[in-house]
Amino acid sequence: MTNMKLAQKYQALLHEAQQRGLADVEGMELCFQLLSIASGIDRDCAERLAPHGLSEGRFVLLFLLDAANDGLAPNVLAERAGISRATVTGLLDGLEREALIERQADAQDRRALRIVLTRKGKRLAKQVFAQHSQWIASLFGGLASNERKQLRRLLGKLAAASGEKP
Repeated sequence: MTNMKLAQKYQALLHEAQQRGLADVEGMELCFQLLSIASGIDRDCAERLAPHGLSEGRFVLLFLLDAANDGLAPNVLAERAGISRATVTGLLDGLEREALIERQADAQDRRALRIVLTRKGKRLAKQVFAQHSQWIASLFGGLASNERKQLRRLLGKLAAASGEKP
């Protein structure tokens, strides 16, 4: 076992795996470490966005809209964010209530909608993106360039072995 503190559920599973003499307890531990790190990053992300009234989903939409000067159609936002149209509608409803976005009729097709950031939305997007991108980059600040490359290769191998596309 490593010095990394694992959640109690993972410790219990590892202990049981050792008791049963399972073949690759070390592989299980690595998986639980990765899950613990990802969970911690996800939790920290939510805590950093919450004071701004944002979830990760709302943040992603603000960022996508900030990059699109003429706004985007809801279906395009859903596709780019990798979420369903129903989910994007709920996220947009919340952003609209906060006066961060506006739904406008498309200039070329009055039946279609374009979602644009309000002035308040643009300010928030720029502020939060600057803070958030610095925090994300800092997560790997303790790794040298060669270590980052090695981690990237190892994660790619892990993704390929698990059936994910790297």
